[in-house]
Amino acid sequence: MNPALVHELSHALIRHKLTLMREKDRSTSGFRRLLKEIALLMAYELTRDMPTSEFEIETPLEKTTGRVIDGKKTVLVPILRAGLGLVDGMLEVVPGARVGHIGLYRDPQTLAAVEYYFKVPEHMDERDVIVLDPMLATGHSAAAAVTRLKAVRPRSIRFACLLAAPEGLAHFHGVHPEVPVTTCAIDRELNDHGYILPGLGDAGDRIFGTK
Repeated sequence: MNPALVHELSHALIRHKLTLMREKDRSTSGFRRLLKEIALLMAYELTRDMPTSEFEIETPLEKTTGRVIDGKKTVLVPILRAGLGLVDGMLEVVPGARVGHIGLYRDPQTLAAVEYYFKVPEHMDERDVIVLDPMLATGHSAAAAVTRLKAVRPRSIRFACLLAAPEGLAHFHGVHPEVPVTTCAIDRELNDHGYILPGLGDAGDRIFGTK
């Protein structure tokens, strides 16, 4: 991995909520709520250095200028299906953001990512993309998603996840060494089935209550 482009969030609230999410007996509704709250906090960090422009306003006392982010230039691209769990929290902070979608599934034999859906807004060359997926495990899906997005030539791309494995970070930056990754925690390793340890299980199943 490229340590200079990996930002591990250290906020106490994020660490607290992530610990609660890891509990195996956490209910589906509780898991979703915590995920939305963490996504909101992540959005604050992800938008820290986004481009701003001057905007003239009138206060109760006089006219002045300030700086604003053009939310319409930001595109959230969740990797289906688990990435959807991060969207609502992000939109609480950047309500003007557009939302694209990329559908990928992991081949159970090869662990390679297979695309089945792709839809993003027009004029991507003017937009900043944040790719969303709760888990950066093997890194194959994340790398495939960014490769696909590069084909539409967005102004910038970054990747955001709840948990990352060292193997996933290594693979991702082996393919896309210039793309920043923001994560809430870097866990120990992958098991033989490509799941993050200690992790939190299958994020999609826990978000949608399918297991």
